[in-house]
Amino acid sequence: MVQLQFDHLVHFLDKPEDFIAELKEQNIHAVDGGVHEGRGTYNALSYFDLSYLEFLGTYDRDLVKNAKQAHHSMMETIIDADFREGFIRFASRTTDIEVVAKEWREKGLTVSGPHPLYRKRPDGSVISWRLLFGGEENDSLKLPFIIQWDDDDEKRRIEQIEQGVIGHQQLGIEFAGPTFAVKDSVETAKKWALYLDLVSKASYEDKELNAHVEVLALHGGDLHFASPNGDGIVQSILDEHGEVPFQANFVGASEDKTVELHNGRYHFKK
Repeated sequence: MVQLQFDHLVHFLDKPEDFIAELKEQNIHAVDGGVHEGRGTYNALSYFDLSYLEFLGTYDRDLVKNAKQAHHSMMETIIDADFREGFIRFASRTTDIEVVAKEWREKGLTVSGPHPLYRKRPDGSVISWRLLFGGEENDSLKLPFIIQWDDDDEKRRIEQIEQGVIGHQQLGIEFAGPTFAVKDSVETAKKWALYLDLVSKASYEDKELNAHVEVLALHGGDLHFASPNGDGIVQSILDEHGEVPFQANFVGASEDKTVELHNGRYHFKK
């Protein structure tokens, strides 16, 4: 498989525009993203080089519910979760989405796409990309969706710097990847390593979460799979919401802390 990179983690919110100020209180820089015309959604964004968090909301929820959503798509996941605020899915970036689609089909996954999409920015310019969705029919934790941007990484980086999107985070802070609540971290990591062609890093015990955590290395944001050792944060998330992403991790922060924001944990380490 062509090498994948972390692209973005999606936090679904009722009002993404209000979340920009909340993030500023945590020394996180975010900006208005724009509108997905004809799809009923809009967003705000927070970039850490080319890895970013997308804060997604709806401007027409009926349009979203009544539209035919691709199978295994992020919007299907949001609708199935009844538009609950919180982390929903994440995207991995590729330079050859057709090869990923072919290999996923060969591995037995149900695949939808690639689908061409675009977003109009606040300045009126348009950015475009293609998305690929895939998964098992009985999966609990949804696989990432795959994105291929129509512009290459370096052009996108320069453009985002010029627009004031990249380069305004607190000095030294980096996005370090998402954490997922899963029933069996070892088996989940093994399965995702197969589907995404990733390798394992050292596992660890997280006392705050009361969980065993397996890690897969992904450029731009490692993937942390946490399974409960007993009662605690991860077990509660599994009981309430099933297997989902629930935490965004950051390193290089000014202090160690964890902040709960709209059903999502923002975990900062020095």
